[in-house]
Parts: sequence; structure tokens; C-alpha cells
Amino acid sequence: MDQTLQMLKELTDANGIPGNEREAREVMKKHIAPFADEVETDGLGSLIAKKTGTVSDGPKVMVAGHLDEIGFMVTNIDDNGFLKFQTVGGWWEQVMLAQRVTVMTKEGNVPGVIGSKPPHILPPEVRKKSVDKKDMYIDIGASSREEAEEFGVRPGDSVVPVCEFTVLKNEKLLMAKAWDNRIGCAIAIDVLRRLKDEDHPNTVYGVGTVQEEVGLRGARTSAHHIQPDIGFGVDVGIAGDTPGVSDKDALAKMGKGPQIIMYDASMVSHKGLRDFVTGTADEKEIPYQFDYVPGGGTDSGAIHLTANGVPALSITIATRYIHTHAGILHRDDYENAVKLIVEVIKKLDRNTVNKITFE
Repeated sequence: MDQTLQMLKELTDANGIPGNEREAREVMKKHIAPFADEVETDGLGSLIAKKTGTVSDGPKVMVAGHLDEIGFMVTNIDDNGFLKFQTVGGWWEQVMLAQRVTVMTKEGNVPGVIGSKPPHILPPEVRKKSVDKKDMYIDIGASSREEAEEFGVRPGDSVVPVCEFTVLKNEKLLMAKAWDNRIGCAIAIDVLRRLKDEDHPNTVYGVGTVQEEVGLRGARTSAHHIQPDIGFGVDVGIAGDTPGVSDKDALAKMGKGPQIIMYDASMVSHKGLRDFVTGTADEKEIPYQFDYVPGGGTDSGAIHLTANGVPALSITIATRYIHTHAGILHRDDYENAVKLIVEVIKKLDRNTVNKITFE
């Protein structure tokens, strides 16, 4: 496994739902610190790595991926030791039942599974319906509330999906939990890595934000701290190349380049920045795809509303099966996203940023 794959494995195997991103933050810090002048954490928990270029007072460019992944939170333990839970982030009931999970307790991780009834005992009409989240439970093998508490489980404990990082038979395709959005964190790391020996007329901030899945909260606090002149939210997007997903649902295909998001529910992308990025991609012959997402949003939605307003753009990686236990993406899209952002940053001097912003 090469250096990049090892980093991606460490990032995605780390556990961290909104409000408990420490484990993922430590992994990101380990990988980004060698390429940053300084690394700090804001009061909400977002990691901010700063790299100053050749112009000390040049524009500030923020490249943000979010550390958190969708998961669950224990709300209570019943008398028989089964755990009731709250979803944290967006889940569809049909992808939850019978899936393995890890409960993060103060005593260590506890394995479990979201329980389901055998189909043998279900009436035909019930089999056709999805189970409501409020009726689900997690089985950790405890026989009573007291035994579950002996395992270390308490209300408020984080629960994360289980899917070990896997390189598929087509070695360009990578499967893992938490691509949403450790791939964005990896892009921020690799952007700073590739700028290590490059001249760039600005200061770059590689950021791992917290609590994106519950309202873009870490992007708001970290952008307030940085006060960027240009912002990029790097995240996953929807891959429109699986059965049942048409061009009306998603435009992008895996392996065809990073997605340039024109519109989502949190932001209309800044036209000047979008044109500058796509023009750079055309010049450097870096493949890309346009896409839009009528529902949902990325950290750009918070970044662009900072102070007096920040030109911002979401650059995403087409990913299959997002907001489930296991996602799949294409390594070439990741590599091309890093290459594109690096080439853009190298051109973002003060005059160029002013032209993007005010013309």
C-alpha cells in the first residue's frame, strides 16, 4: 500500500461523528503538520493548518474538508441491554438495518449491530415497508442495562458505521466508510503537500471542519477565524453511474474528473471563481465535470457568508452510496482535484483575487 493509500486508510478507518471528531482530527494533524507553518484548533474543534507563500500579506485561501461522518448517538439503554439511538446526520432507514456499528465508549470501542426482525415472522404487507428509525435498536450482546453499563456504554456515546478501507479489484476504485468527508480532508492535506516546494503568492489554510453534517457549523467558526479571501469546500458528490440513477438525478461519472458544483441548497457558486477554476483546468488539461445538487450543501455554504462575503466554490468527488456504511470513489478523481486546486492556488495573487471578486 503506497503512502497515499495508507493516509486514506488511516483517515477513513478513524471514527468521528459530529461533536466527537477528535480521532479523525488527530489523523489529519499527523499528516498535514509536516507541510504547514503552524497548526491550531478553533474553539469548536476544527483543525486549521496554515502555509504562508512567497507574499506574506497575500490573499488568504481556505481549502476545507469536514472531519465528521454520519453516525448515531446512544440516547438510552433499555432493561434488556439494547441501545436506543438518535441519527446524527442524514440517514435513509433502508440502509440501516442489520448493519454493523461501533459504539465509542469511555472504556473503549464496543461492537454491535442494528437489530432487525427475521422476514419469516413478518406479514407480507410489513415486509414492503421500511422500519422507522425510532423503532430500531443496537444489539451489543448485553443481557441487561447493568451489563451494557459495565461495557462502558452511556447515553451520549457516539456510534459509527463499520467498513474497513478496501482497495477493490479495479485498484483505482476505493471503498470505505466516511468518504464523506475524509476525502476532503485528504485533499486539503495533499494540496499543502504539493505546495511544499512551490511558490504561491498567498497564504493557504488547509482546514478539517467539524459538525458539517448537522449544519456546516465548523466551517462557520473556522472561516470566521481565518477571514479568507477565497474559499473552497472539498467534499463528496453524487455519482450518476449506477443502476437506477439517471442524468436527471446526477450528471457526474466516477473517473471523469472532479465535480464543479454550480448550485446546491446552501450556495450558488461564485461565477467569477467558477470560471477561473474551469479556465485553469482547461489550460492544464485537467478533466472536470459540472454538477448541481438541489438538496444538501457543503462547507462552502457557510464560508461564502463570512464577514462581507467570500467568493467560494465546491469541488467534489463523485462517490457511490454516500450516506451509507460503505462508499466507493475513483482515485483519479481525487488526484485530479488536488492537481486542479494546486494549479489554481499558484495563480491566486492579490490582483487576480480582486478581479475575481469585484469584476
